[in-house]
Amino acid sequence: MKLKWIDIDTERRTISITPSKGSNPRILPISEKLKGMLSTLKRKTEKLCTMKKHSLRTSYEELRKRTATKLNNPRINKITLHTFRHFKGTTEYHKTKDIIHVKTVLGHKSITSTMVYINIEQAIFLNQTDEFTAKIAHNETEAIQLIETGFEFICDMNGTKLFRKRK
Repeated sequence: MKLKWIDIDTERRTISITPSKGSNPRILPISEKLKGMLSTLKRKTEKLCTMKKHSLRTSYEELRKRTATKLNNPRINKITLHTFRHFKGTTEYHKTKDIIHVKTVLGHKSITSTMVYINIEQAIFLNQTDEFTAKIAHNETEAIQLIETGFEFICDMNGTKLFRKRK
């Protein structure tokens, strides 16, 4: 809600987050797609979002209620805006197993705040193993195909590129 146009650097594809509630400032990357979407918006004021906090919450709750009714799933009504933050923190920890990275992404000052996401991650992914399928790319075309099928780049080795994907 407090994001200003000046916080967006389209050239570097980043957004600067100003601290709130005692959190740390941070700079986050944005996708090319989001950069394009932002460029289509009109700059009416210095802030990106001119909607009032109450109006945003009301609109979200109405959309959530319609979605829950349409999908006949009352559990959707339990998803709050803060749930998305928890989802991001949990999935970042699951991907990286790096609590300091998650602390930085979320802007926490204290690691104890971030520890919540480890407990959630362990509960959600309890039955999953850290087993991976590994692949080697010998050229750019093979690397692109692996990335498009969900593999992540690990490192270069002997002129080839190593990739992995969870089983």
